[in-house]
Amino acid sequence: MATLIDGKKISNDIEMELAEEVRELVSRGLRPPHLAAVLVGDDGPSRTYVRNKIRACETVGYKSSLIKFAADVTEARLVEEIERLNKDDEIDGYIVQLPLPEHISVERITDHINHRKDVDGFTPTNFGKIDQEHHSHLPATPMGVMELLKRYAIQTKGKHCVVVGKSHIVGMPMGILLAGPGDATVTICHIFTQELARYTRMADILVVAVGKPNLITADMVKEGVVVIDVGINRVPDDTKKSGYALRGDVDFEAIEPKASFITPVPGGVGPMTIASLIMNTMAAYKARQGLAESLTE
Repeated sequence: MATLIDGKKISNDIEMELAEEVRELVSRGLRPPHLAAVLVGDDGPSRTYVRNKIRACETVGYKSSLIKFAADVTEARLVEEIERLNKDDEIDGYIVQLPLPEHISVERITDHINHRKDVDGFTPTNFGKIDQEHHSHLPATPMGVMELLKRYAIQTKGKHCVVVGKSHIVGMPMGILLAGPGDATVTICHIFTQELARYTRMADILVVAVGKPNLITADMVKEGVVVIDVGINRVPDDTKKSGYALRGDVDFEAIEPKASFITPVPGGVGPMTIASLIMNTMAAYKARQGLAESLTE
């Protein structure tokens, strides 16, 4: 039976650590870090994600701001707001919640974000610095996965890591982090990969971020594999009040007996994305305040 990688517990631990750091900062007469979130439209999941991020800020003692726009806001108006946030000395970091309406270019919006305040780690500058020691901010979800591996003492050095999914938000930066700082041998698979199971069966560590429920079945993994399931999918479930259940990209019930470690969905990688976001916000704050990486160093 696999050891369950409890992202909810680890994220709570991180929040407690950051809350203590905020108390120390305030006791020195400094202001707390400030995170802003930009929300466009009324997409249900987006509202939930932003609400959870704001709640995390309140838990650790950050100041937070929520900036809302209607779904028909123009791209020019959104860029104007981003430029304002870039210049606001009271804002340490901010996010623009995705997805955006179709009439707004994600690439153009991202290009306007100051990489020093890009706590999601999505800007081209931050993406390009992923494998550098002096990077700005790592993409939140891959950063969260690396933190889980570290806190569960799961070694990546010399291991064969297979990443399924090549998005610029998860798959590609995940592969770079595992191969660079992680010192692993990495194979990146995706929708066009032929004979996917041939690669997943070789994985010592398997990271799946596709958005397709139960894509990975028990016959596609080897005994003792470490499974990191980034997928979160809504599937119909009449037993639930909501009418749906959340499932990952791997068949959890079938794979758990074969795995050495495995993340659940929900409660695995999801909470770590938010934890990474507030960790990046603290790093951005310290850079702006001219503080050392750690107050204890």
